[in-house]
Amino acid sequence: MAVHLDGAFLVTGAALRQMYRQENGGSLIYMGSVHSKLASPLKAPYVAAKHGLLGLCRTVAKEGAAHRVRANVICPGFVRTPLVDRQIPEQAEALGMTEEAVVRDVMLKDTVDGEFTTLEDSAEVALHLAAFPTAALTGQSVVVSHGWYMQ
Repeated sequence: MAVHLDGAFLVTGAALRQMYRQENGGSLIYMGSVHSKLASPLKAPYVAAKHGLLGLCRTVAKEGAAHRVRANVICPGFVRTPLVDRQIPEQAEALGMTEEAVVRDVMLKDTVDGEFTTLEDSAEVALHLAAFPTAALTGQSVVVSHGWYMQ
């Protein structure tokens, strides 16, 4: 909770002080997760923090609009990080599956192409959100997941 939500809250306050002084405002981009939109068993603190991040973003979008500040959340699916790499054998043991089956049948089963989301995928979305010229994209959450968790 402290890293995912408290950290974002504190950084937001510092960023807004500067953005409110600027004539052109700014763009805040939060790194959420598909868990900003859904719940999973055994992940209560993470899910709660990521849901809270979405609420923070939407509030900042409304409050910051008068100062030309936009706020959005990027919600990636599974990204092959060291954390995910550690979860694969843990889940394989807990579920009695091979590691390959955990990746294929648990983590990536609902993607359209069986691929992990990449850091580059999320970076491209961040560039697009940061460069967007109007408030037409503010208070939004963009899911970057190879189709996992389609609304």
